[in-house]
Amino acid sequence: MRPGGLRRQLRYAARRLRIVLVLGGVYVVGSTVARLVAPPDSAFGEWAPPLLAIALAVAFVFIARDPEEPA
Repeated sequence: MRPGGLRRQLRYAARRLRIVLVLGGVYVVGSTVARLVAPPDSAFGEWAPPLLAIALAVAFVFIARDPEEPA
């Protein structure tokens, strides 16, 4: 267990779940727009959804970190 107790861990887990839900919505909207704008046989239409997913995964790593503990 991490220091601080179960309540803090559950709060962090709930925070991460909300972040995942928001980023998932961004992915759905972004990939839908990319599919509508670009023809499927173009490079943009083919690579936009995977690149968007990678960018959102990197964003999650930085956004979902635990907040700083007060000293």
